Amino acid sequence: MQQNFSGMAALPRLAWRNLWRHRRRTLLLMLVVAYTTITTILFWGVQDGFTQSVQLGNARFLSAPALITTPQYFEDPDPEQGLPSLDFLARIQTQPGVNAAAPRLEFPTLIRSAYTADAAKARGVDPALEARVSNIPTAIAAGRMLEKPGEVVLGQQLAERLDVRLGERVVLDTSALAGPQALGLQVVGLVQSGIAPVDRGTVLVHLQDARLLTGLQTATGVALDVTRGQEARIAEALQLVLPQNIRAYDLTQLLGGLSSAIGTKQSSTFLIGMIFSLFAALAVTSTVLVSVLERTREFGMMGAIGMNPPRLATMVTLETVLATSIGWGVGLVLGYALNFWMATQNVLGPIFASYGAAWEILGTGGEIYTAQSPLYALYAALTIVLAAFFSILIPARRVLSLNPAEAMRTE
Repeated sequence: MQQNFSGMAALPRLAWRNLWRHRRRTLLLMLVVAYTTITTILFWGVQDGFTQSVQLGNARFLSAPALITTPQYFEDPDPEQGLPSLDFLARIQTQPGVNAAAPRLEFPTLIRSAYTADAAKARGVDPALEARVSNIPTAIAAGRMLEKPGEVVLGQQLAERLDVRLGERVVLDTSALAGPQALGLQVVGLVQSGIAPVDRGTVLVHLQDARLLTGLQTATGVALDVTRGQEARIAEALQLVLPQNIRAYDLTQLLGGLSSAIGTKQSSTFLIGMIFSLFAALAVTSTVLVSVLERTREFGMMGAIGMNPPRLATMVTLETVLATSIGWGVGLVLGYALNFWMATQNVLGPIFASYGAAWEILGTGGEIYTAQSPLYALYAALTIVLAAFFSILIPARRVLSLNPAEAMRTE
């Protein structure tokens, strides 16, 4: 018997057998770890998904999930540096991950009412396509979206500054390739999104009117709706099918500093995740410690027949690692399955939307999905590492100090 205990190779087998000699305790330990793993995956999935939702929501209000334009226009948004041709449009619409493409023509303008005037940046759009790449058409609080040339949609606050109402007319003055131009348009819709730059500055006109005012017969850019969470990868892939003088930009490039500001909370979130894993590991350790206290007599008998304290402590640590690893595996399967479901079904959107205007200003819209990443499995594994570490420090140290003779007298 002593020879069997002396071999280190026998310890994993003995630890495995011990797990199933105490099924209830083992299942409880696995349940704790599986629950921790599931909640860790969901914690990071919701956190990253919410950040992506805020970025994507703002991108769909302020620009687009991805945009194709010239590098010159991206650096200096002058219509004269717009796209030389739209011949690539049919080709990119067939690329994997591209759900919709809508040409836009943006230009600076002076907008005049009967009472006052204000500077703004107008966006010429195709009314039939714009709703597929932008959230602005869904944020029209009064009136309707553009239907034909000769119409304009304004931000609510801009309309108030101009003192114009639905049905009244405004005049757009601009100067570009066509020289100084002016065009009278009827106000048909007012946008109220809760996002200040949108409500203060939105001027949507028909693409034909934008071309008439600027003299540019193509567009300054092509807005894209692409697969959620894949914006950067798809923008990079599109570069292979675009002409050399045209580039595709993803939402983080389009939002610039705003995107960085949204992502600045990642470090503090990681600290919260660490604390979460720490408490979960302590819960596992307390379960192991109770197990050790209940098995004092058993350990005393094992010591009496030749198993020395260091090997007893190693066996306890192995039992902890085996049980937590199984719980971790079960938690991964269930956690990623639940996270995948929440990444494809808008479960969180109605919950966050119930908070009203407090969430409206974030620009998330009514859709919030979780994110998916292999890193979440690594974050969840941190609980196992910490649990093994604490098991060495607390339960295993108790076993090391065990006196077999006294332990055998324990009831």
